[in-house]
Amino acid sequence: MTIGIISAGKVGSVLGAALRAAGHTIIGAVARSSASRERLDALLPGVPARETKDLLARADLILLALPDAALPGVVEHAAGQGWWRPGQLVIHTSARFGTGVLRDAAAAGALTLALHPALTFTGTSLDMRQLIGATWAVTSSAPLLPIGMALVSELGGEPSVLAEENRGLYAAALTHASRHTALLAGQVQRMLAAAGLDSTYARGLQEQALAMADAGIELIDPPASGVVAEKNEDAPAASDSTPDDITAVEALAATGNYPDIPPVYRVIRAASRDRAARRRLP
Repeated sequence: MTIGIISAGKVGSVLGAALRAAGHTIIGAVARSSASRERLDALLPGVPARETKDLLARADLILLALPDAALPGVVEHAAGQGWWRPGQLVIHTSARFGTGVLRDAAAAGALTLALHPALTFTGTSLDMRQLIGATWAVTSSAPLLPIGMALVSELGGEPSVLAEENRGLYAAALTHASRHTALLAGQVQRMLAAAGLDSTYARGLQEQALAMADAGIELIDPPASGVVAEKNEDAPAASDSTPDDITAVEALAATGNYPDIPPVYRVIRAASRDRAARRRLP
């Protein structure tokens, strides 16, 4: 199958290299910046930089690996120019959108899918290893699901079907998991360092938290005292948040080095207590 990539960013270049390794022919990629051209040369040597119109005229499959803000405009512009073709596969890699954003291509007879890998890309060959076993969200009409599942499997991934109406929630969950969890992990590490403990201790806590989440165990700050363990009465005990905890966090911030920690700590503490209170409602 011939494939055109729009564009040769960190995601597009890596996926293009993986698709070529799986036996497909990459006929070209949009690469307007110097960084994109360097990436194209490094990951897809011999593949030429081409314009969007040329790729849409030649390729059996168009891979739209674009930022969320750019994707709708590219699809609409190509439709306005009459570049989409009946029977052409059009796949985008955005977490936020389902196939609705490709409606103009579908109206021209293209076969549309949304395939998102839950990965952070560096745009280097190191990403190729990450693709093995990676989870992908697959959204399409029922007749096209086997195509999406097969493509993901070719890349060594694990496909999961995601309904169109749930793409927004999915994208929010990924943001929560990556940006917000990374923020918390970093703050925990800094707090422990200030307490005289090294990063090994922080990593142990993070691993324990992930293991508990996988096991369905949830520790919740209680509204009064004690800890509620959801789904597992044998969950390990956790320290109750007390005024002394808040005082310690505020004192840490008073040193001038950690002003970002108290607001986050207070908000999460309040949310956890509210969740515990709701669990105790009859």
